[in-house]
Amino acid sequence: MSYPGYPPYQAGSNYPPNPNSAPPYPPNPNYPQQGGVYPPSVGYNTGSPMYMPQPYGGGGYPPPTGGSPYPQPSPYPNQGAGPNPGQGSSPYPNQGASPYPPQGHSPYPSQGGQGASPYPSQGASPYPAQGSSPYPSQGSSPYPSQPYGQGHHSSSYAPSYNQGQHSIKSSPTVVPAHPFNPREDAEILRKAMKGFGTDEKAIINVLARRTNAQRLEIEVQFKTLYGKDLISDLKSELTGNFENLIVAMMTPLPQYYAREIHDAITGVGTDEDVLIETMCTLSNAEIRTIRDAYHRTYYQNLESDLKGDTSGHFRRLMVSLCSAGRDESMQTNPQGATADAQALLRAGELQVGTDESTFNMILCQRNNAQLRLIFDEYQRLSGHDIEKAIKSEFSGDIEEGLLAVVRSIKNQAAFFAKRLNKSMKGLGTNDRDLIRLVVTRSEIDMGDIKREYQAKYGESLADAIKGDCSGDYKKCLLALIGES
Repeated sequence: MSYPGYPPYQAGSNYPPNPNSAPPYPPNPNYPQQGGVYPPSVGYNTGSPMYMPQPYGGGGYPPPTGGSPYPQPSPYPNQGAGPNPGQGSSPYPNQGASPYPPQGHSPYPSQGGQGASPYPSQGASPYPAQGSSPYPSQGSSPYPSQPYGQGHHSSSYAPSYNQGQHSIKSSPTVVPAHPFNPREDAEILRKAMKGFGTDEKAIINVLARRTNAQRLEIEVQFKTLYGKDLISDLKSELTGNFENLIVAMMTPLPQYYAREIHDAITGVGTDEDVLIETMCTLSNAEIRTIRDAYHRTYYQNLESDLKGDTSGHFRRLMVSLCSAGRDESMQTNPQGATADAQALLRAGELQVGTDESTFNMILCQRNNAQLRLIFDEYQRLSGHDIEKAIKSEFSGDIEEGLLAVVRSIKNQAAFFAKRLNKSMKGLGTNDRDLIRLVVTRSEIDMGDIKREYQAKYGESLADAIKGDCSGDYKKCLLALIGES
């Protein structure tokens, strides 16, 4: 028996089962079902492409009136504020309110009756007009009322651009093209690759100025018009890092993340930096989407593969983050922050040895706003930053993982600026890391990352790319960061 959006069940698959079902297990209903948006022949042999759960990154769509679409029980005792919203309910979105299109329906506006194109009319775009935001206007909070101090924010750290589930601020350098005509773009790409030679400039002008979702529309139109696979044609015309960059741009983001994680944990050795960069910085909804894409692509369970390729306390950190169970209510509790800061001190600096589980529990479960309060309290109680404590109490991969959690919560743009600098500094360039960082952050917060890069390293990100890259590869990277 098969299920829409999932590959056929295969014996031996360790996909997480529905606990109420008997073997063989059908797909877990906690994973969003995928409808048949595109035919399987568009280049992905496991079914329709998937989409990340938010248009501009960081946080998903604004919640419906009344609060977050995810129930957020507080980890702290109630203090006269009544019960927490959603207690006793599923940590996943309400049944029937899936962030994905209904099965068998296109995510794009229909035009007319049957046989009509799934794409919007020419000149119209399914995306918000430039200058307008899909998020609530400033001054109105997308979060439910906070029983623990209305509007309480940590004062010591820069605001996060990815605060749990909801995007507070974003600065993409790649925004939806408007107006957008995927058929015209497909024709331009065909002309750029037809005949003798290749017009790389035309390819960059189209693909670097379209979002990931729009590129997938172009891909469908290309196959519809010419009966050919766009990615295959691009690969046959391009070479080297420019080819790798274009292929990354054309891959649906969930599958792209899944591929990067899979390659990091297969073969000889493990690229822990990739695991840390992805698992320590993404929201619950993003991690759930990537878990599903991983299973659909490799017929394996991401958590099981992480367990099999990591060990010790770093393995526990990866499993905790992969469970995607962080509180994302953004409610704050100053008393709870003081108690957690004291618990971290007792688990580390105030005893012989380290109670790693306490660090893991607090850093993987508390919401971002609460963690900023905890970091403030830790600094007040100990006289130094929590990063210093982690460096003195931990080593190796678990140290880097915990530091990534802390740094991305303090200032996510600065965290990614540091990752970009690491990919280019010294002899040679880690092009795979550079490509992944630019492609995945260009639609989210690349503008803020560029400002942090300039402030921290005394040169612009554009100048750093110009000094380390060349040719069309360099031109495409610059276009993605808004510097062409």
